[in-house]
Amino acid sequence: MDRKQVAKATTKVISSYLTYQAVQTVLAQLMETNPTLARWLHSFSSRSILQDGEVYLLALLAENQELAFRIMTVREYLVEEIMDDLPEMVSHDIKHKNSQHRKQQLEKLSQLSIIEPSSHLESSSE
Repeated sequence: MDRKQVAKATTKVISSYLTYQAVQTVLAQLMETNPTLARWLHSFSSRSILQDGEVYLLALLAENQELAFRIMTVREYLVEEIMDDLPEMVSHDIKHKNSQHRKQQLEKLSQLSIIEPSSHLESSSE
């Protein structure tokens, strides 16, 4: 496992997700202030690749620089707001969910081992 490569890939995913959240925020704002522009941005977003935030922004810059800058500003604001809490939250969430998965798996295995001996007895009595 290359830690730097994992960190880079994770950064790209988070950046793209924050771009998506910024687009949603700007869309909500525009629905109240400029519904025509909101419809345009929604249409643009549905035909552009929003899974990769950087590719999306480059395409938007070519079409509407003002909106692209607005989305970049909101994305930057979002990252500043969540960055302090994110590492601890992600770590806690992964540990908690892993614990839940292990517990559920253990419960399933326990039920199987209780069921198996009795079904084994039934098949041997035949």
